[in-house]
Amino acid sequence: MRVIALKTLREFWERPEYADSQGQLEAWYREARKARWSDPMEIKTQYRAASILKGGRVVFNIAGNKYRLVVGINYPTKTVFIKFIGTHKQYDQIDAETI
Repeated sequence: MRVIALKTLREFWERPEYADSQGQLEAWYREARKARWSDPMEIKTQYRAASILKGGRVVFNIAGNKYRLVVGINYPTKTVFIKFIGTHKQYDQIDAETI
C-alpha cells in the first residue's frame, strides 16, 4: 500500500506528550506499506481490533488503544490516506467518517 503521509505520523510522535506512540506508529506504517489489502475483511484478519467505517475509513487502535489512527483507503489504487491521529479523548470529538 502507498501511505500518505508519513509526515503526519512523524509530527505526532515528535511531540513530547505523544513520544510513546512512535514505535507502534512506525510498526503500523511498515506493515501497511507491505500490505496489499483489497477489502476491509483483509484488514480485520490482520487487525482484529480495527473498526471498519463507511466510505473506506478504518480506525486502528495504537498503543493499547491510547491513540486512534483514522485512515481512508482507496482499495483499487492501494492507497492509504492518514486522516487523523490523536488520543482516545480527541478521537471522541471528531466524526471519523468525515474528517
